[in-house]
Amino acid sequence: MCVRFTLNATPEVIAKTFNLQEIPDLTLRYNIAPGQHVAIVRHFEDNSRLDLLNWGLVPGGSKDNNHPLISVRSETVHEEPSFQNAIKHTRCIIPATGFFEWKHEDNREQPYYVRLLNSGIMGFAGIWECWKAEDGTEAETCCILTTSSNRLIQPIHKRMPVILSPDDFGFWLDKNVQHPIELQRLYQPSPSDLMVAHEVPDLVNNPRFDSPSCILQM
Repeated sequence: MCVRFTLNATPEVIAKTFNLQEIPDLTLRYNIAPGQHVAIVRHFEDNSRLDLLNWGLVPGGSKDNNHPLISVRSETVHEEPSFQNAIKHTRCIIPATGFFEWKHEDNREQPYYVRLLNSGIMGFAGIWECWKAEDGTEAETCCILTTSSNRLIQPIHKRMPVILSPDDFGFWLDKNVQHPIELQRLYQPSPSDLMVAHEVPDLVNNPRFDSPSCILQM
């Protein structure tokens, strides 16, 4: 269901991929974990921009922020009252260069790293919201939409992120697009022949460890 991912592309490449007017100030990341700040692309007025939000969605109507959501199922996101505002008005794209999934093997969890065959940038479909505490403080948070796994990932995990085609980036961010039928066509698993997966060391299990060693093929 994607609880870790990477973003190790240069800021210049990220800006070009998502048509950003400004080059973002980002460092290479190899083990992005829930609760940390993640880069998201969202649309304001006539421009797309990149911001850092906390990974763990707190819906705007929540009474507290004790149960942030790392991911939301695309199959039910349009039906859940908690996500009605976000799926209509505050969709975002979460850039990534790969993600990790764990497979149960011989009484242990073996991590795998999944990336595009061409080592390009993925755009995860996401939603974000601004949550207000009783004292007036605000927190902007986000999460990833998931779908069923493709043939490559099925032996590892039954879920995977919704990965948008670059041709659909603008469509996903368009606030005028709100009908579920218009959006549901984007929720199909990404084609398995465009992706590759390999075993990696369990260094990635530690969310405080962020190094190229996390994606080293075993």
